[in-house]
Amino acid sequence: MLPEPMLSTPVSSPGLRPGWAGEPKWDGFRAAVSVDAGRVALRSRRGTEMGPAFPEIVAGAVQLPDATAMDGELVVWDAAGRLAFERLQNRLARRGAGAVQAAEEWPAHFVAFDLLRLSGTVTTGWSYRRRRAALESVFAARQLLAPWALCPSTTDPGTVREWLSWASVGMEGVVFKRLADAYKPSVRGWQKYKVRETSEAIVGAVTGSLAQPRTLLLGRYDAEGRLQYVGRTTVLARAAGTAVASLLEAGRHGHAWTGWSFSAGWGSREQLDVTLVDPGLVVEVGVDVARDASGRWRHPARWHRARPDLSPTDVPLLTTPHDGGTRGGSGRRATG
Repeated sequence: MLPEPMLSTPVSSPGLRPGWAGEPKWDGFRAAVSVDAGRVALRSRRGTEMGPAFPEIVAGAVQLPDATAMDGELVVWDAAGRLAFERLQNRLARRGAGAVQAAEEWPAHFVAFDLLRLSGTVTTGWSYRRRRAALESVFAARQLLAPWALCPSTTDPGTVREWLSWASVGMEGVVFKRLADAYKPSVRGWQKYKVRETSEAIVGAVTGSLAQPRTLLLGRYDAEGRLQYVGRTTVLARAAGTAVASLLEAGRHGHAWTGWSFSAGWGSREQLDVTLVDPGLVVEVGVDVARDASGRWRHPARWHRARPDLSPTDVPLLTTPHDGGTRGGSGRRATG
């Protein structure tokens, strides 16, 4: 049996303290894998069996010692070496021949960062330092190859600072783990620092009402001059909603998003009820580095302030993670 995953809580400081180790936080799916007498289980954080969608991980389990289990992250890298979360997500629904084909086109890797069981011995009661040493020994002794990858770990603050500059490849931040701590299922004993930045966007629609907007749907123009959806804010505080309402105007005939639909979130079938607004207001929001292949922010943006002093032409153009900031987005009228 696989234990419930140990969890983390957000922190505001990226500093690595004495007695702690840091690991890169990958933009992927949290997963645990176990092999017992040839039976392989690949479970999501919520306990969903993901083996049928990732046959290359199941097949690769022959490299592992029997009666062994690891905690880690499923990721997909693209040809440029950037984490491709959208490709990973699209693989979840594949089964059978479709899953095999997807594994050939967009192979997944399991980035192992913890050891839960080793050759029948439960290791969750061991300290992180001891578990980490054992995990490294498994990789070295078994000479593990793809789809297995060993997550880096460090006690050097300088190395952590270097990792935090890896946003261009899709790394989300750093996870901190106390060296002396056991693995505690369902306990938020780890800490995570996510790289965030502030950026400008144009308000193209709102949920709630024009008089009291609840969330803002944000856009940026692409290189062809088309207003593209880039993300949605978290729920606004009442004072912020009232303040921004005074700066909004109802959308005019011919709005760029007329007829578009927007989902409530990644993987959600729920459609948002939105009110289009004149795309003239620029706002500043806090975003993390996770973006999809079209350049949209995958996680909700945090409200900072309105920027009525800026024009939509002052907002950076939409770019994709792969174009180095030189091309516009896809222009695809996808669900938001």
